[in-house]
Amino acid sequence: MALVLTEMTQQIGTLTMNNPQKRNCLSHALIEDFFAALDTFERSKMRVIILRASAGSKVWSAGHDVHELPRPGRDPLPYNSPFEQLLRRVQDYPDPVIAMIEGGVWGGACDLVLTCDIVIGCETATFAMTPAKIGIPYNPSGMIHFINVLGLNKAKEMFFTAAPMNASEALNLGILNHLVESDKLESFTRGLAEKIVGNSPLAIRALKEEFRLLSKGHPMDAETYEKIGAIRRCVYDSKDYCEGILAFHEKRRPQFKGE
Repeated sequence: MALVLTEMTQQIGTLTMNNPQKRNCLSHALIEDFFAALDTFERSKMRVIILRASAGSKVWSAGHDVHELPRPGRDPLPYNSPFEQLLRRVQDYPDPVIAMIEGGVWGGACDLVLTCDIVIGCETATFAMTPAKIGIPYNPSGMIHFINVLGLNKAKEMFFTAAPMNASEALNLGILNHLVESDKLESFTRGLAEKIVGNSPLAIRALKEEFRLLSKGHPMDAETYEKIGAIRRCVYDSKDYCEGILAFHEKRRPQFKGE
């Protein structure tokens, strides 16, 4: 079974995640198919990309495949990991990428959604940033995505509580550009994509690159960067990290001790 399905019509490429048995978790295999699809879309000169799950999905994506996280003592989200490469590929894709959301978006999948250029969801869309439930220290580039969209305090709440945010709150906070009824989700998303296709491709590409560069206007000194690395190492070297991963595999609530 293909983990990703693709369609190309009227210069719009649609990528559908197709692994419902694993809740479309962002496994290395699915990410590899994701890359192949984006490469095909770019070669075929698709002007807009739509990312989606299958119609009626209760979970858009469960985020990282926890089974593929590295053993304790290694950074679970290094710069060269497949997931981080995927985020950069979506961010750097030359044309607009629209996330069409139906169902729950968990963990790293929230980061993927925020990396997209436009996000459209229906009333079943929810967003939960869950690394604290497993004991994973998230990486600085990902946290900046959340701060840029939600603001500092709301980003803190989302990470600290790991509680799901409903579609209405996501709209109010700017995660969703549009909240539409589920039976109109596909037609609305398609209509917005067609509006983009009708505009100047050179101007759209230039605008996307400008937005990408301007959004990176947050300089960080070397000492602060090194300090963040040390803070994260304390977590992924910890007993709590081992307990979080073990509890996930054993399908029980972790017993964190702060050690």
